Amino acid sequence: MNDTADDVRIRPGTLADAPAILHMLDAAVVWMNDRGNTEQWGTTPYSKKPGGVARVERYMTENSPYIAESDGTPVGALVLDSGPSPQLPIAPAEEPERYVRLLISDRRYAGLGIGAALLSHAVAETRRAGVRLLRVDCWAGGGGELVAFYERNGFTATDSFLSGAWPGQVLARRVD
Repeated sequence: MNDTADDVRIRPGTLADAPAILHMLDAAVVWMNDRGNTEQWGTTPYSKKPGGVARVERYMTENSPYIAESDGTPVGALVLDSGPSPQLPIAPAEEPERYVRLLISDRRYAGLGIGAALLSHAVAETRRAGVRLLRVDCWAGGGGELVAFYERNGFTATDSFLSGAWPGQVLARRVD
């Protein structure tokens, strides 16, 4: 891959992509843990968490999944839905919305703009659906790096929440 996401192609995802996404999620847990972050996703590989595999399979069959590829290799994934996860203490919007349920990039390609390219795709898909609101929630702990990433990509922090001891932040972006 080059040093930007320019050569990344984004395509609809299928159930066949679930193993690649699980691999990215497992690698992200290791990457976070290696940097001292054990609070965001814990220490157990995502594929070994109760319900982890089934959740990714549901994303691929019940939501709108997209895969970022470079030279045919999955390097990132995005899952859009019509609202937040019912397991989180987040109220649905008072208008139609698209909601980023999953955004992950392969840690081997970190910093190359894959997440930003997938978020641009989410904006385009939201616009194509005739919807004007795109939201996401993320971990608000640590130094707030993840919240800052979304803000750099055009989102504005709205509501904070706690899911158990896990601090979260909802962010929104208007789509014209």
